[in-house]
Amino acid sequence: MYFADFAPGAGRLEPRAALRSDAPSLDLTGDWRFRLSPVADLPDDFAAPSFDDSAWDVLAVPSHWPLHGHGAPAYTNVVYPFPLDPPRVPDENPTGDYRRVFDLPEGWSGGRLRFEGVDSTFKVWLNGHELGFSTGSRLPAEFDAGPYLVEGANVLAVRVHQWSAASYLEDQDMWWLPGIFREVELTRSSADLFVRAAADGTLSFEGDGLLSIPELGVADLAPGTEVRVAAEPWSAEHPRLYEASFVTAEETVRLRVGFRTITVEDGVLKANGVPLVFKGVNRHEFHPDHGRAVPYETMVEDVLLMKRHNVNAVRTSHYPPHPAFLDLCDEYGLWVVDECDLETHGFGQTAWRGNPTDDLRWTQALLDRMRRMVERDKNHPSVVMWSLGNEAGVGSNLKVMADWTRERDPSRPIHYEGDLSCANVDVYSRMYASHAEVEAIGRGEEDPLDDPELDARRRAMPFVQCEYAHAMGNGPGGLAEYQELFETYPRLAGGFIWEWIDHGLTHQEYGYAYGGDFGEPLHDANFVVDGLVFPDRTPSPGLLDLKKVFEPVRFAFDEGTVTVTRAVPYPLSFPWALTADGTVVAEGVLEVPESPGAEVKLPALPEVAEPGELWLTVRAVLAADLPWAEAGHEVAWGQTKVGGGRREPVVTRGRAGTELAGATFDSRTGRLTGLFGLDVEGPRLELWRAPVDNERFGGLEWNWRTLGLHRLTHRIDSVSREDGVLTVRSRVAPAATDLGMSVTYRWSDVGEGIGLDVHVVPEGEWTLPLPRLGLSMTLPASFEEVVWFGRGPGEAYPDTGMAAAVGGWGASIEELQTPYVYPQENGQRADVRWARLTGGEGPGLRIEGEPVFGLTVRRWSTEELAAAGHLTDLRKGERVHVHLDHAQHGVGTAACGPGVLPRYELRAGEARFAFRFTAV
Repeated sequence: MYFADFAPGAGRLEPRAALRSDAPSLDLTGDWRFRLSPVADLPDDFAAPSFDDSAWDVLAVPSHWPLHGHGAPAYTNVVYPFPLDPPRVPDENPTGDYRRVFDLPEGWSGGRLRFEGVDSTFKVWLNGHELGFSTGSRLPAEFDAGPYLVEGANVLAVRVHQWSAASYLEDQDMWWLPGIFREVELTRSSADLFVRAAADGTLSFEGDGLLSIPELGVADLAPGTEVRVAAEPWSAEHPRLYEASFVTAEETVRLRVGFRTITVEDGVLKANGVPLVFKGVNRHEFHPDHGRAVPYETMVEDVLLMKRHNVNAVRTSHYPPHPAFLDLCDEYGLWVVDECDLETHGFGQTAWRGNPTDDLRWTQALLDRMRRMVERDKNHPSVVMWSLGNEAGVGSNLKVMADWTRERDPSRPIHYEGDLSCANVDVYSRMYASHAEVEAIGRGEEDPLDDPELDARRRAMPFVQCEYAHAMGNGPGGLAEYQELFETYPRLAGGFIWEWIDHGLTHQEYGYAYGGDFGEPLHDANFVVDGLVFPDRTPSPGLLDLKKVFEPVRFAFDEGTVTVTRAVPYPLSFPWALTADGTVVAEGVLEVPESPGAEVKLPALPEVAEPGELWLTVRAVLAADLPWAEAGHEVAWGQTKVGGGRREPVVTRGRAGTELAGATFDSRTGRLTGLFGLDVEGPRLELWRAPVDNERFGGLEWNWRTLGLHRLTHRIDSVSREDGVLTVRSRVAPAATDLGMSVTYRWSDVGEGIGLDVHVVPEGEWTLPLPRLGLSMTLPASFEEVVWFGRGPGEAYPDTGMAAAVGGWGASIEELQTPYVYPQENGQRADVRWARLTGGEGPGLRIEGEPVFGLTVRRWSTEELAAAGHLTDLRKGERVHVHLDHAQHGVGTAACGPGVLPRYELRAGEARFAFRFTAV
């Protein structure tokens, strides 16, 4: 059975470059007849031209059949959803039969059928004649159609198996989605060429034809002839391309040539002689409606989003992308690590026994995948590194792949993370190394290998963090600290965030679905939802932070000056704004010389009546339109406090005998029940938050729940009133432990409002960090809007929120929520000085803090948020839930990677904080 065989294919033509040709072609995408069977052992009578398929369904190509009502998607991260018994597969093997009838244009002769991508193994018949079969889902395959084409109607039949021997090579942390998911065409193009264009202008090529680049004066260059031209180098920042034509006896090919050189010099990765630091992301191909059948418009959207958020590189995890995506990377400027369609991660569950990477029976299959990727993508200047695959263990087949690739294309370094010895590669790569380990590698002080020769070889390599800062749910934390290391040590060539997009499939009931939502017996839940953009490609707070961390322009403020450093060649403008308590009071444009670094005198600032806090913000924006953004697009910003302070103290003690105006308290418990006519519950001390994904998968949630932080008890020890101050002493503690918090609440009249001082003293030895430390309260559901002065407009936590600037901001309660596909703690606005809540017919409420505080406002409780599995589980309640936090624990990246850095941990300790409440 071909689908359970080690062979990578049969009957295919030699792989060649993806090219744009003027040779005649026939697009075979569109509606095909389709039939799904539950098993693979089927007769092939359907391939006969006379077969009656009138009772079959119609299925669009490209697509995945589970997304069109035929079967269901399934998600696993590591484990295979079938027994490990290579090359055999289960009898239950969904198999899709496709048929397409097409008419040849008059005078057509010859040609080849090209399939850009089919998951997982497929066999092809044309007019009843078997052409062959192929594996390698994300790689093209071509078959000679010429001998079997007929005038008039032709019948193309394709059989696709979901499970095959090839499935053992494609365990790539994504939805299992079979089908013909990329284009199919009949083409008479057969051209192939390999252009070699270096940064010094050296140009040559391999191919059976003549190459011309009119702009550079190159005309009819013969293969094997080397010339030198005055070409501008290609880079991600300046993606200079030259239109070229390649003419053979049968066709003319159009391509765009970029001149660039990638080298490793003294342990430093360089592009065109300059150190290269990847500010990258890992990108799976994904669309919430179409799976990996990604529309071209969506590819463009991805590239534009990346460029606009200061991303300069992509790792094509974990397979070659659609060829059009690489065209876009060439055009707009993104460095690319092109990764082979290979991952055998699930063999790690059995101590890598039987791993294809170290099994000679699989050698040709693995080499076939590498060859087809390199041959297809060899002319892209954006592709600066070849990757042998991902998480496939170690073995002799890696050497075979690397040796062939190095011989075929010595101009690009080879990458592979899974072998710590780095025996077959040119860069040292790791996943999820901690900040401390990355720094040690940068210093050349990493732990040595046992083999001194391999150790010395690896220490001479640049380092790439091929996956880091796992962007699952709220996070990732620690981005700025990683980037600081990358920019400090020349050996560190940056890295690639995991990952670009949440793989949430559109679902009628859940909004977006993840593993288990389609009834899969084996799945990895929402681990597939771990991206910088939500499934609809709305940027998450993590992407906004990343844009800030990756800024190519930096501002260093000093007394009366700012030093501006820039690492981009395009023209920028530098508008500035002065704000007083968040309100703009003056604006202008800073004159900054066009040089890599310049110290500029800050503008003379006007006198401001009742200034409050004065903040100067300087922005770097595009001075002219670029292909990826319009003039005025913000590239970077910096901010500094230039004066002013609080206009009035937050809390002043009430005088003896004064009333606590506007407030109603329970006489027995001292609990606030009314405030300025509003029905209020709380505030009281809160330590719990709805765990974020990093806490759920990293184990901290389990520790917190074991301790009982989600079920705190509140005991009132005393209620007293003296000199106009109401004092409530309480103990807040979980059951079954002697740990607790002694809390003193002191309420006092502050003229037009009421003040609250809080004093917290931990009791016992707290070994775990706390989720949060602050107050929670509820208000009537009529509140709708929040205005605040603090950091915004988006959420921020101790180790995130770099994109949040100090200013005056406003949003509805609904807009304050961050719609993580799996609900969790979200939406805190940090360093808030004051906030105003309004809505309905009653009075509004102003809250001031001392010191600054974290503000969260929701229409559901923390308990409801923590219990939800999807956003559709959250329902608007009868109360508005308000959190006023003195501090929160960081979020880290422990779902897959290091936890919260010590400086961002929230440890139990004595704390004092205060608030003032006034009616508005």
